[in-house]
Amino acid sequence: MVKTLKQILIGMLACALVLGSVDAQAQNKKKGSKKKARTTATTKKKKAETPAEPTTIALPANSNDCLFAIPLQMDKAYGPTSAPDGAGRIQEVVADKAHPNLFEREHNTVWYKFTVPYNGDLEVAIVQESEWDDYDFLVYKNTGTYFSNQVMLNKVSPVAVNMAGIDSTAMFNAVMKGKKGQAAAKKAAEAQPAFTTLSGLKPHIGMFADATDKMLTKQQTGRFIKSIPVRMGEEYYIVLDNRTVNGQGHTIEVSVHVNAYEPLVLFYDKKGRKYVNVDLMILERGGKEGERTIVKDEHYKGGKVKFVPGFSYLLYAKRDGFFSIYREFNSRDLMMHDTIMLFNMERTERGSSFQIKNLDFESGEATLIGNYDSVLTDYAMMFRNHPDVNFLVKGYVQSYGVNAEADMLLSLERAKSIKAWFVKNGVDAKRITTAGMTKNEIKRAAAAALNEKGGGFSSVKAELIITGKGEN
Repeated sequence: MVKTLKQILIGMLACALVLGSVDAQAQNKKKGSKKKARTTATTKKKKAETPAEPTTIALPANSNDCLFAIPLQMDKAYGPTSAPDGAGRIQEVVADKAHPNLFEREHNTVWYKFTVPYNGDLEVAIVQESEWDDYDFLVYKNTGTYFSNQVMLNKVSPVAVNMAGIDSTAMFNAVMKGKKGQAAAKKAAEAQPAFTTLSGLKPHIGMFADATDKMLTKQQTGRFIKSIPVRMGEEYYIVLDNRTVNGQGHTIEVSVHVNAYEPLVLFYDKKGRKYVNVDLMILERGGKEGERTIVKDEHYKGGKVKFVPGFSYLLYAKRDGFFSIYREFNSRDLMMHDTIMLFNMERTERGSSFQIKNLDFESGEATLIGNYDSVLTDYAMMFRNHPDVNFLVKGYVQSYGVNAEADMLLSLERAKSIKAWFVKNGVDAKRITTAGMTKNEIKRAAAAALNEKGGGFSSVKAELIITGKGEN
């Protein structure tokens, strides 16, 4: 009996242990699941917060030969690229006794070309993806027919040479000596001139107007050479060579240094009280190429733009839900402005209004006088660019309330005069309604004019009010 009871107790204890183990495992699994869920959520959050890596541009096939040089746009960075790989089909740049300041041979090259848009000093900025790479570059001026053959035969010399080697010993020592060596290397690097491009690039090597070295040979360890003067319409080639085996890519930007106006161009939503992105295009006019695109960005967030003396410009910006902006201007007009060009984006939604103050009419009449064309032209262009937007023209008058009925009629006639101007200048009459001041508005205007404390007539001569959207 005792033995049987003992066996029963042992069996119950074993069951309890098994059930407890199962329950513990279930709880641990549940906790682990929660922990895993939290970890996954956190990971997703971190991934969402991590900015996207810049897309690498694959260097086009054969671009390591002069005939297939990659065209560059001024003041626009190209890269980061994939790594240059090999010398191409032809070894075009090979040093000899008569031409020692060339590559002894091409290692991993890529060729670029560009046309100079205006007179100035050529600047080149190159950012290496790896500090351990040893990039060199030569700049050639295009001499015309069979240029690539002339380069290959050393019948044309480069106009700029930057072949300085990296100080690999110092870099190696910096790594081996830990923080002390790295601090020394950082101090040495800071002693080098610091240059920044218009687009914000901080190059490792390049050519700048403020640099002092006219040439850097293989025996030197500098980074920057001095700019060379260039003329509008000239074409130049850059051959960039990475001596490092299994090296990485780079980013390159070319520019012409000139005394220019470089404002920060921004677009502002007045109602939302915030800066907004726009689809922006800016064209430069007056060069040998006719029109040159200096900005083309579907998601322009704001930045510096270079406007050069002697050129005219066309700016076009658009964004859904807002009126487009179209401006033509000359660089001479910009030099007197501040360092910021701020454009207000006006919404196309119902109820949005534009007060016009600098209009003039014949005294007591509805006839427009003075420079009204220049006042109304921007509005006409604005509405022509948005044929689906309908609007009301409301006229205003200065009134002492002596004859409210006559003032109401005059304000309406002035609105009709403005409508007639819009119709004459390409805006569909069906999109425009007119209104004058009401009797109560006349009374309030008269009371304000007679009020000594804060009176006076309103300066508003007309108001354009968005009434909705119709068919195009």
